[in-house]
Amino acid sequence: MAQEQGEEQQDERFTIDTPVVLDFEEKEEAPEKKKKKPKKKVFYGIKTKKGFTRKGYGDRVTYEIFFFLKKPEMPQTFVRDLYWFDFRTKEIRVTSPQSFDSKYGVLLHGPYKKTQGNVVLQEGIYYKGTKHGRWLSYSRDSVLTNKEKYFRGWPKESLVSYYDPSERKKMKEITPIEYGEKEGYYYRFYENGQMAVSGEYQWDQRIGDWTEYYPNKRRKKIIAYPKKPFESDAKPFIRAEWNDKGKEIYRNNKMAN
Repeated sequence: MAQEQGEEQQDERFTIDTPVVLDFEEKEEAPEKKKKKPKKKVFYGIKTKKGFTRKGYGDRVTYEIFFFLKKPEMPQTFVRDLYWFDFRTKEIRVTSPQSFDSKYGVLLHGPYKKTQGNVVLQEGIYYKGTKHGRWLSYSRDSVLTNKEKYFRGWPKESLVSYYDPSERKKMKEITPIEYGEKEGYYYRFYENGQMAVSGEYQWDQRIGDWTEYYPNKRRKKIIAYPKKPFESDAKPFIRAEWNDKGKEIYRNNKMAN
């Protein structure tokens, strides 16, 4: 335990918006002598299509104007919420990345605006299915009710640590932070990039199943936490455990509260 605490003290942590965080493929382009006109429906260098939804009746009709990827692709992200347009229901859906199927929908990418009459209710921008940059919400009286900042789905306050702090290419840990508390999915990785631990926080508390993995991608252990935060009577317990060959060596059928 003391050794683990010492290792964590040595970790160099960064907020999600620290320069060169989670964005190593993009390079700064040299300024051009002549400014080129931005291409229509191209955001972050990616071509998109424009779409809209309409809900409600009379003066309560709301419109959503958005853009989505022209070429369908699967999400490459660990974030909790993925935003996509469902071809079947003709509406925007929010699911986990694992629940998305490119046969039935496409990832949102580009500016988004929700309006009712002449009033803007919400506006922001998506990056390949994740909220990105500044998002604003307004009341029907045009009063600002909420302002949030994201970096490709991660709240801006989120903390990141690396095995190589100077280069920041080998991610070690992502701790989701929202409004000063742990909120969302947590991930820890081995130095080779494979998942080591994954789980979810709500209101600064661990909830649900937390899974540990071996470096060979096989599951090692599942620890069950309460399904909801602040359940002081519910204690975490090991639900199941496997050896590095994938053989189950322990199983507890007890249900978490």
